Amino acid sequence: MPTPPLKLRKQYLNLDYPNVVLRFEDGHEIVLTRGVGKTFDCYAGETIKLLAVRDPDLRERDLLATRKADEFDDA
Repeated sequence: MPTPPLKLRKQYLNLDYPNVVLRFEDGHEIVLTRGVGKTFDCYAGETIKLLAVRDPDLRERDLLATRKADEFDDA
């Protein structure tokens, strides 16, 4: 049996955009307003998308980056 991926505790700080959404592979999202940081659990090798929300009333989101979990700062 393969070993399960390693669970990681990471953090992200939004300094540049009014709202940033972290979208995980399993579909859950974390919304961060400007100046707010958040710690989160993820798995090694998981891909996380960073999306900018310029107007919260609209559903439009701009893709900022796609990062692997290992690229975020440790919490």
